[in-house]
Amino acid sequence: MKVSLGPRAVAIPMPAFLVASYDQDSKPNVMTVAWGGIVNSEPPYIGVSIRHHRWTYEGIEKHQAFTVNIPKTSQAQETDYVGIFSGKTHDKLAKAGLTAVKSDLVEAPYLQECPLVLECKVDKYLDLGTHRLYVGLILDVKVNENALTDGKIDIRKVDPLIFGPNQDYYQIGDFVAKAFSVGKSLK
Repeated sequence: MKVSLGPRAVAIPMPAFLVASYDQDSKPNVMTVAWGGIVNSEPPYIGVSIRHHRWTYEGIEKHQAFTVNIPKTSQAQETDYVGIFSGKTHDKLAKAGLTAVKSDLVEAPYLQECPLVLECKVDKYLDLGTHRLYVGLILDVKVNENALTDGKIDIRKVDPLIFGPNQDYYQIGDFVAKAFSVGKSLK
């Protein structure tokens, strides 16, 4: 039997994205975002939802670009920190020990310490009440060489941090089945 919890903003799993941008003064800034994900394949788009009053919102508005940085599970403390404090009043990158690298493709920094990075140009946005959904065109995906197996992204080597519905962090579990394959047996 299912129990009704009423309308809530919850989906499992949620990402723990580190969204980086330059602020109003072109200083690197980063925040944690759990509301985001791939929204189209051709062309490749990702969406991230950011509250209108966030410092990162102001930077994305000015520069029309952002990066999505996928932190490792070992970066839970840093990820949580940059989600708690504002870049308006804190030098979050310095305190968290994160290194901003200037992108060659977009007017936004990416984080050297994250194993997987998506460089995005704002293509569209939609105001949804408390948040603005930015749809970013993915111009490049950067991945650490040691996170590849046979030239492909290896999720276990990326070891992405995952945000849970009760404000907690997790890591991925065991391999279950090959997508676009296991279901064929039901044909």
